[in-house]
This record gives sequence, structure tokens and C-alpha cells, in this order.
Amino acid sequence: MDARGLDRLDQRIAGCRACPRLVDWREEVARTKRAAFADWTYWGRPVPGFGPSDARLLIVGLAPAAHGGNRTGRMFTGDRSGDVLYQALYDVGLASQPGSTHAGDGLELYSVRVTSPVHCAPPANKPTPEERDACRPWLVQELRLLRPTVRAALVLGAFGWQAALPAFAEAGWTVPRPRPAFAHGAHVTLDAPDGPGLHLFGCFHVSQRNTFTGRLTPEMLRDVLRTAAGAAGLPARK
Repeated sequence: MDARGLDRLDQRIAGCRACPRLVDWREEVARTKRAAFADWTYWGRPVPGFGPSDARLLIVGLAPAAHGGNRTGRMFTGDRSGDVLYQALYDVGLASQPGSTHAGDGLELYSVRVTSPVHCAPPANKPTPEERDACRPWLVQELRLLRPTVRAALVLGAFGWQAALPAFAEAGWTVPRPRPAFAHGAHVTLDAPDGPGLHLFGCFHVSQRNTFTGRLTPEMLRDVLRTAAGAAGLPARK
């Protein structure tokens, strides 16, 4: 466990200005705001990961939402996708409360950390391949710091899956070739030549499009979380 190393990494991520389009967008959103949040001081910077440095389960999303993480400064906090994710984590016993409204709301994750392959809110929720690749070193460093304890990773959505596989490889795990395809419920074990392997799981993203249409239901999300938690050696409520 390297809590200080992870804290330093989070601080460095929050100061990143590597991608001009993303810098312009996140700061413009923070200035203009949404009417419902007119009294908020938006974070308007890259959003670092959230959760303990000794996490056994890692959840990998896509990127912060313009008026969610980009507003609150915490992953999956202040938007409907976060409402779905943290409710499910609470239901299976991996979070202290069922909701996440702001960074000081008291939410704790139990041996779970949440991160993303892109740390800035992108226009239309669509980072470019170049932006994804520019952000990858942050994820690689985070994975290396988590390697002593992390035993399973749950990746939300095909974009996150495609972005995360090269990062897992750079961080020291062996990714099979051909690379495993994304699917909801996919399970691949990534071996490591110098340590424990990693159980990698796929899950449809907790986006409003998926949850409103029923492509991803709360029960589906809870089921895959329980499976991933079990692979990580964590107890989960039925």
C-alpha cells in the first residue's frame, strides 16, 4: 500500500493541462454552469480516482461528466450515473451510503477504488483516441500503485475496456492475444509474471442511455459487482 504515492498522483492528475480541447471544454462548462447548479463553484479540473489506496477491487469508467465529476471533483459524484453505481455498491455492502452528492458528503468505499481512463470531462462524453492515449500514463501509474492489493477490476463499457487493456499490460499484467472482447459479464484472468493475477470483468456502462432503456438493470449491476467482489476476496451482501 502506498497511500502517499497515490495522494501525490491524484494531485498531479488534478493539475494536468495536456489536452487543449479538454482543458477548454471543462473550464468553459465550469464558467457557464448549468442553471440548476448556478450557485456551485465548479471543480473544472481533471478528476482523480476515488477510494482507498489498499483497494482490492477497481472500477474503471469512461470519463467524468460535465456537470457531475467536473462540478464536484469526485468520480461519479453528482450525476445519475453515479446514483446508479453507488446505490449498487451500497446494496452489496461495498459503500457506506447509497448516494453521492458532493465530495464532502461522507461517502466511503470499502476496499473499492473508482477511476477512469480519461480524467477530464469531454464534449459529448466522447474523448478522442489521442486524448485517451495522452491520459493513459496516469492510469498506468495508478495501477502500479494499486498492484500490491488489487485482485479484480470491473470495467464499465466498451470504451473503458479498450482503453484499460493496454494500461493493464503496461502496469505488469499479461493481456491475452488476441485481446479479449468486451461484453457484459465477460471475465478474463490477467496473469502477472512477478505477482498475483487480476480478474478482469466487463459491465455495461451505468450511463443514462443504458439504465433508462433497461439494457443495464440494477439487478444486473449488483450481480456483476458481487461476482467481481468475490473474485477480489471481498464479502458482498446478497
